[in-house]
Amino acid sequence: MGLELYLDLLSQPCRSIYIFARSNNIPFEFKHVELFKDSVLGKKPAAGSGAEQPRAGPSNSEGAGKVSLLKKVPALKDGDFTLAECTAILLYLSRKYNTPDHWYPSDIQQRARVDEYLSWHHANIRANAPKTMWIKVLIPLFTGQPLPSEKLQEVMEGLSTSLKQFEERFLQDKAFIIGNEISLADLVAIVELMQPVGVGCDIFEDRPRLREWRRRVEDAVGKELFFQAHEMILNIKELSNIQIDPQLKEQLAPVLMKMLK
Repeated sequence: MGLELYLDLLSQPCRSIYIFARSNNIPFEFKHVELFKDSVLGKKPAAGSGAEQPRAGPSNSEGAGKVSLLKKVPALKDGDFTLAECTAILLYLSRKYNTPDHWYPSDIQQRARVDEYLSWHHANIRANAPKTMWIKVLIPLFTGQPLPSEKLQEVMEGLSTSLKQFEERFLQDKAFIIGNEISLADLVAIVELMQPVGVGCDIFEDRPRLREWRRRVEDAVGKELFFQAHEMILNIKELSNIQIDPQLKEQLAPVLMKMLK
């Protein structure tokens, strides 16, 4: 049995794994999982929408639940071995397939720099960037009404603080987070920062250092692969015109609102 990756490319961690595996020519079977099973986001995109999942067949949501004890994506199945959590999967793939050293350096101090960023990332970039999508697209979709503009402003202020720290503390004057080559730290960071871009919050526009870093990351993994992985998130506003079952709205709206408190 070969390597199976259970992914939904709406998810930032899933995109990082997808890009890493593809850019390193790691053979795997793409198992398309619908994060919002039985919701509007679980339906297949309309023909010609440009949002079709790469190599995705029928949904594997049920299979992912069996693979991951945490019942969420991303999930990995390698023979009888299963694994959850983005960072764990990225490290497993880098070790098993002996990917180029720059992704997760053998040098102990360089590796520690990658670890440092990954530890900082969750309470900072990841704590703010995804909320832009919930505020501008998903919560209005499920509640039927937009959130106050103050809520988005609050999130953007928090994200701005994190981006300032990212540039000054981690990026500095380097090409990438740990030096002259891309690492797992850059990959985990960029997929998160594309969430605001997908809903019209271009966080790169007025930040030339950050904008140039993004360009270098795109070049390092390949622009075609980069935009293929982000195709669905960059077209997510198309979901705003879809009607949602009233019962589903009633079930999910309170849950989504709690996520922003």
